[in-house]
Amino acid sequence: MSVAGLRRTPLHDVAVNLGGRMVDFAGYEMPVQFSSIIEEHRTVRQAVGLFDLSHMGELAITGPEALSFTSHAVVSDPSMLEEGQAQYAMLCNEDGGVIDDLIVYRTDDAYLLVCNAANRDAVLAHLEELLRQGDFDAGIEDRTARTALVAPQGPRAAELLAGLTDAELGALGNYRSMRATVAGIDCMLARTGYTGEDGFELFCDARRAVGLWRALYDAGQRLGLRACGLGSRDTLRLEAGMPLYGNELGLDVNPYEANLGRVVKLDKGEFVGRAALARVQQEGPRRKLVGLVMLDTAVPRHGYPVLVDGEQVGAVTSGTASPTLQKMIAMAYLPAERASLGAEVEVVVRERRCRAEQVKLPFYRRPR
Repeated sequence: MSVAGLRRTPLHDVAVNLGGRMVDFAGYEMPVQFSSIIEEHRTVRQAVGLFDLSHMGELAITGPEALSFTSHAVVSDPSMLEEGQAQYAMLCNEDGGVIDDLIVYRTDDAYLLVCNAANRDAVLAHLEELLRQGDFDAGIEDRTARTALVAPQGPRAAELLAGLTDAELGALGNYRSMRATVAGIDCMLARTGYTGEDGFELFCDARRAVGLWRALYDAGQRLGLRACGLGSRDTLRLEAGMPLYGNELGLDVNPYEANLGRVVKLDKGEFVGRAALARVQQEGPRRKLVGLVMLDTAVPRHGYPVLVDGEQVGAVTSGTASPTLQKMIAMAYLPAERASLGAEVEVVVRERRCRAEQVKLPFYRRPR
């Protein structure tokens, strides 16, 4: 723990030495930016950015009935995973509210749940309670403290890694992982990310994190690599229409409202929240997450009211000035009957009503 009472990742000193502006994020002292958020954002879109994500939670479900327990806990269907595959998933409560969104990796020894740092304690407590209530021959192993996570993201990420590993990256599809040696360091190398670009997430022993970062950082200089902070990660994921827990997701939101009903596998059998989610699927969600592009010059921010015919019907969940699109963009929840592509709404920005158009998400898709 630091003197400020915040946790530090194994790469804290590296971030400070690179000039990172450190902030409190989910109880961790993390870099929000190193240069400018716009520069880091554009680096990820055009070349490769390097992120420290070691604050994320890693919870391994182990034991003979690890699959049965994981399937009971999440709304997705982990039985579809082969070793080395991953899937986007959610933990929901009995009412269908989202406790956290996460990625489930099937590894050689466990189902690894990678969750948001701010929710790790809540996720762990929820899983432990489910284990106490159920009759599963399974266990939960919190690997967070001993795991570091380094993420090169961008169109030149594969080129960067190709010079540091013998792994066959061309055979590693999206949401796939493999054991690999990168710069002489044993890693779980996954083709996953939260930026809307091609990229990788490298899980390694926390004691090897500094060596891995330095190797990637040094090798990436010829490719235009920059160290990137949480600020650009947020603008990147927003352009890509990816939800953020606490903004687009929460206990008061179900997956269907967030346009993520595809993740819910009602036909896999019983799981936590199934009855509530089946009702929503049958009746339809009462509200929907929509994309907004501002027609008037104004930057929408989290919490700004959204009006239709002068009446507030929702609020902005996330908003920014998009560096890639050169537009002001936002996401917001609207009543289902008000959610209509092309329809106009108003966003109240600093007491001024500003016009916006509903658009299809995501705002940005990377070139294929």
